[in-house]
Amino acid sequence: MPPTSPTSPTSSPSPTSQATHTGPTAPTWDPQQYLRHAGHRARAFVDLLAHVPEPPGGDRPRIADLGCGPGNVTRLLADRWPGARITGYDNSPEMLDKAHVDHEGPTPGGGRIDFAPADLRTWAPAQPYDLIVSNATFQWVPGHLDRFPVWVDALVPGGTFAFQVPGSFDLPSHRLMRELARSDRWRDRLGDTLRHDDAVHMPAAYLATLADLGCEVDAWETTYVHLLQGEDAVLDWVTGTGLRPILTELGDDAGPFVAEYRTALREAYPATPHGTAFPFRRIFVVARKPGGEG
Repeated sequence: MPPTSPTSPTSSPSPTSQATHTGPTAPTWDPQQYLRHAGHRARAFVDLLAHVPEPPGGDRPRIADLGCGPGNVTRLLADRWPGARITGYDNSPEMLDKAHVDHEGPTPGGGRIDFAPADLRTWAPAQPYDLIVSNATFQWVPGHLDRFPVWVDALVPGGTFAFQVPGSFDLPSHRLMRELARSDRWRDRLGDTLRHDDAVHMPAAYLATLADLGCEVDAWETTYVHLLQGEDAVLDWVTGTGLRPILTELGDDAGPFVAEYRTALREAYPATPHGTAFPFRRIFVVARKPGGEG
C-alpha cells in the first residue's frame, strides 16, 4: 500500500512504503493518516484478488505481499486463504510497526502472517512462492520492470504474480502538486522531489514484459470515482501518500506549500453536498507462470 521511494507523487496502498529512496530525503510515513481512506484504497486490492486464480500450494500456499504498508490488505489475503503462510514486506519502519501490532501472528485457519523489512529495488525471494502480490507500490520503485524476471523466477510452476498501481499522474491532484513543486518559489527545494513519466508504465508494457517471461497475462485498467467526505478531502487523501515526500522534505516549512496546494485542489475538486468526487485510475496485472495443474 504505501509506497517506497519518496520520489513519486502518486497517492496510493498500499499504502505502502516499499523501496529505498533515491531523492533528497526518504519520506516518513504516517500509518494513521494513510488508513483514513482505507476503505477506498483497499477496493482496488479486492478487485485484483477477484482475478487471482487459486494458487498451486493447496490449502497452505506461500504468499509474499510486496509493499504491505500497515498490513490491512495483507489481512485480506488471509481472509481468502486462511491456511496461507504470508509475509508482508515493506521498508517503512512506521508502517511495519503498525503491521506487527495489528496483524502479525497465527490466523484462525491455521496459517500465519509475518512482516519483514525489504528494499524492493534489490529484494530477491529466498524461497519459492505460490503467489507474489503487490498493492499500489511499484510506482515508488524505480526500475521495477527490471525486477520482474527475478520475482517470476521465484514462483512455483502455476504460481501467480499480481499487482495494481495507480495510473493517476496526469490527474489534477498529481499534476498540480508537480507544477507547484517546480514553481519559482519551490523549485530550489523541491524541483527533483517528485517523479512522473517513469513512475508507472502503460498496461501494454506490463503485459509485454511478463508475456516475454512466459507468463499468461491479464492486464486492464479501471477509473474509480471515489466520493470522499470531509473538508479538503482530496488533500487529506494525498497527505497519506503522494504528498509524503514533500512533507518530509520541507518539514516544519511545509505549511505555505500545503496552503497553496489546498487552494488549487479546492478549485480542481469542488465539494458538493454529497462529498467530493475524486476520479482515480488504476492499472491491474495478473500474470500466471506456466506449469502446475490446470
